[in-house]
Amino acid sequence: MRDADLVVMGFVRGAFGVRGWVKVQADTENTDSLFDYPQWWLKQKNGEWKAFTFEDGAIQPKALVVKFEEVDDRDVAEAMRGMQVAIPRELLPKPPADEYYWIDLIGLEVVNRENIVLGKVTDLMETGANDVLVVRGETDERLIPFVSDYIVDVDLAAKRITVDWGLDY
Repeated sequence: MRDADLVVMGFVRGAFGVRGWVKVQADTENTDSLFDYPQWWLKQKNGEWKAFTFEDGAIQPKALVVKFEEVDDRDVAEAMRGMQVAIPRELLPKPPADEYYWIDLIGLEVVNRENIVLGKVTDLMETGANDVLVVRGETDERLIPFVSDYIVDVDLAAKRITVDWGLDY
């Protein structure tokens, strides 16, 4: 499996208990939505992706706890700490119009209405009220709310986001 075929949905925080369960930090809108996928891909220390079969899971206050069929002891589970968790892109539902997977926005160039390049999206943050683009330029970083007041156009094909945002904001 290649990086381009997968969408990272979180990472393994460490072992949970002694029977091979792991804690997973899910970076998804609905924390338990990962439970809908029978196979998860974890990025190994060598950079290769390996499939794991979801056996059972539960929601904890700060993370998911997950049991994979292939993992039966704490040492193996603890060795998974830090591994990214991904799902094949082809299995994800297509987002509705004017909605995007965050992973598709990261790396896009951001320009304002005057066609001045502000930088590239390096991250997104969830604030409760709305999502925020983290845009890193050559010398600065901007936080731009991802709301219709400021987002003029998202063109995934052109890898560009146009914003109503001045240089002095």
